[in-house]
Amino acid sequence: MANIKEIRDRIGSVRDTMKITNAMYMISSNKLRKAKKQLAETESYFYSLQNMIARVARHLPAEMENDFLRTPDDIPYPARAKGYLVLTSDKGLAGSFNHNVVKAAEEHIKNNNTLPNYRLYVVGEYGRHYFARNGYRIEENFRYTAQNPNLDRSRDITSILLEDYRNMVIDEVYIVYTTMKNSISSEVQIKKILPVDIIEETRTKYSTIDVYNEEFFFDPSPEAVLDNIVPNFINGFIYGALVETFSSEQNARMMAMDNANKNATEMIAELQKQYNRQRQAAITQEITEVASGAKALKRAKEAKLKKQRLEA
Repeated sequence: MANIKEIRDRIGSVRDTMKITNAMYMISSNKLRKAKKQLAETESYFYSLQNMIARVARHLPAEMENDFLRTPDDIPYPARAKGYLVLTSDKGLAGSFNHNVVKAAEEHIKNNNTLPNYRLYVVGEYGRHYFARNGYRIEENFRYTAQNPNLDRSRDITSILLEDYRNMVIDEVYIVYTTMKNSISSEVQIKKILPVDIIEETRTKYSTIDVYNEEFFFDPSPEAVLDNIVPNFINGFIYGALVETFSSEQNARMMAMDNANKNATEMIAELQKQYNRQRQAAITQEITEVASGAKALKRAKEAKLKKQRLEA
């Protein structure tokens, strides 16, 4: 069993760790509030853009050809080159947040007959280290994006994905990210962002008769409008996913730090009990030793007095 000094040092060490976990909890709480505000400010724009794409798609000429109208249906599913944009964080200490994302991406690659026709575009150092360690090739690694999601960085990601898609390096693009269901739980999402399914679904759903009475003009041309609005839509989706992931990361870290604080409190209480028992045992032993010493001195004094009487 540990002695009093070891237990006291252990209590001090746990308390020092609690200072760090408490600070991390407060930092994540502040970042989460900012991220939620950031997300709320972009949602209206994103949904309006989505509605606009659906409206544009209803009026596109049936014979029109465009990169964004290209579908990979003529390519067998296993042979399609699939790109995966995987969003993780740069740091750990967030529970199972990162693990769930990389595992979901890994399972989708393996279970959908994607190997070897895949390309990984990774945000976050955790994802980069994981995939590199497990032998996956990484096409692009976007550094410093996970901790600072903004439109400029989402535009950089969008431009690389669109370039590879237009050059037919990849036929489909999936994004793997995390959304907050509520303040307690989060969920990993895998969404296909290219080709934009909403365009084909809208063109299939609405006939010419449905849109006959709606006046719609393309200036300068349907191709130019589509080439402008779809990249903005993809950029908005990726930006929203970055902010969602950042929010989920901070929420997961808050929960992890809160659990760590609770465990540390319980550990300190248990160590305090052990400390008190050891301290009481030490005090009892000291009292016993003092009492035993006092009795020995008394006996020695009595023996000395008896000896003196006998000699007298």
